[in-house]
Amino acid sequence: MTDYSPTPADKFSFGLWTIGFRGRDPFGEATRAELDPVEAVHKLAELGAWGITFHDDDLVPFGSADAERTRIISRFRAALDETGIVVPMVTTNLFSHPVFKDGALTANDRDVRRFALRKVLRNVELAAELGAKTFVAWGGREGAETDAAKDVRVALDRYKEGIDLVCEYIRDRGHDLRLALEPKPNEPRGDILLPTVGHALAFIERLEHPEMVGVNPEVGHEQMAGLNFVQGIGQALWAGKLFHIDLNGQHGIKYDQDLRFGAGDVKNAFFLVDLLESAGYDGPRHFDFKPPRTEDYDGVWASAAGCMRNYLILKERAAAFRADPRVKEAIEASRVNELATPTLTSGETAADLLADDKFDVEAAAARGMHYERLDQLALDHLMGVPAR
Repeated sequence: MTDYSPTPADKFSFGLWTIGFRGRDPFGEATRAELDPVEAVHKLAELGAWGITFHDDDLVPFGSADAERTRIISRFRAALDETGIVVPMVTTNLFSHPVFKDGALTANDRDVRRFALRKVLRNVELAAELGAKTFVAWGGREGAETDAAKDVRVALDRYKEGIDLVCEYIRDRGHDLRLALEPKPNEPRGDILLPTVGHALAFIERLEHPEMVGVNPEVGHEQMAGLNFVQGIGQALWAGKLFHIDLNGQHGIKYDQDLRFGAGDVKNAFFLVDLLESAGYDGPRHFDFKPPRTEDYDGVWASAAGCMRNYLILKERAAAFRADPRVKEAIEASRVNELATPTLTSGETAADLLADDKFDVEAAAARGMHYERLDQLALDHLMGVPAR
């Protein structure tokens, strides 16, 4: 039996808001005590994780005095130094406080937008100080419940203005930091701006420094919109914009469940891991999940360990799938690799293409694609069925 114990080389990271989630939901109060960030760092190190991430308010409570902020950060940094845990990503909470009830960078109120940008810029400095390479921007409140409330065109102007300012600030300060936009279709707003990977990629191309901005897609967020997460990640990779990724589980189009990775659509998770590993993605494997409110802290750490274990199991199964001679034969029969051949030959023109009259339409229409055998082989490997 393979040892599925994680090591820092796997680059697994967790948000402080995930393991520190206290189980509060719209219908019930917290079921767990507050988690000390220093304890979180030490426990993640024990489990074999590599990194920890946080919103500013996860680490330093909103409104803390400067002296208290310095004390908290110093204590946190000491824990990082003791354990070797790194901070690969930092983000800013622009959604919890009531001041952001109508949004942050796209709030109708100009003074709220200005406050939000000051909050972000201050946290950019903390991200750089702790060595983070990615700054995630999730616009959870950037949206509306009624179309009468926002002119989307103007809201996107303000969104662009805000992201452009953050990029310019990073450049002026000389920080080695990139931005990653995190799409989500709804919740907490009725409709959120930049709801999917595709929307975010289109928005990025209108920015002043598009080379600095990519995406941070989350499994559950794309699946909430009824989309195939693997295809979204494929397009982000194709665009060179997969700067970070949030891994969790989701059961279809409903509220954001944030299940541990592998606990939702496990077949999609299998092909996701297959894609990340075969594409050579070298960024963090970041888990953005919420341990259920039924669990005590033993259950929280079991859930965190399960995220990493499931990824490693799927990584092993995906590698076995690709190495299986039956799979290679099925891929050949399905002509999967033929897609990599350019449709036009080198130097061929549209006129040359129009002159080609050798195509047998009926013969091509009669071809079977043999996808069912290929897909079943993937399921066999996913479920651990021996070769036959």
